[in-house]
Amino acid sequence: MLIIKNTKAGNLSKLLIVFTLSIFFIQFSHSQTQTDFIGTKTDLKILDKISSKNELIKIVNKEELIYKDLAIKIMKCTNSYLDDNPETKAYIQVRDLTKNNNDQVYVFNGWMFSSSPSIAPFDHPVYDIWLVSCY
Repeated sequence: MLIIKNTKAGNLSKLLIVFTLSIFFIQFSHSQTQTDFIGTKTDLKILDKISSKNELIKIVNKEELIYKDLAIKIMKCTNSYLDDNPETKAYIQVRDLTKNNNDQVYVFNGWMFSSSPSIAPFDHPVYDIWLVSCY
């Protein structure tokens, strides 16, 4: 009796294993590149509307900075260098220290985008804040 081996099925299973491993490694390398774009420091520009002077401040993320009457804390900032339009975004919390309930109420608490500051505007009678960069 003649025994015929099914070589096509064996080659197909090898191809399936190679394809599965390649997808795994692509996903693994992609997840590592995403963490490379999370910054530890953030640059903000603050405009004093009364004196018409602006100042560039550098903040270490997750540390609170007291700037005149504002307490500013950057929770997280990211860059998206792989896009056609690079975008810097940061999650910012700002408290007004002149208010009585300054520990409970944020003047601004949300994401700020460098290319479109009007999406989530910072609304304060004395100061304006812009996100400049994340590194």
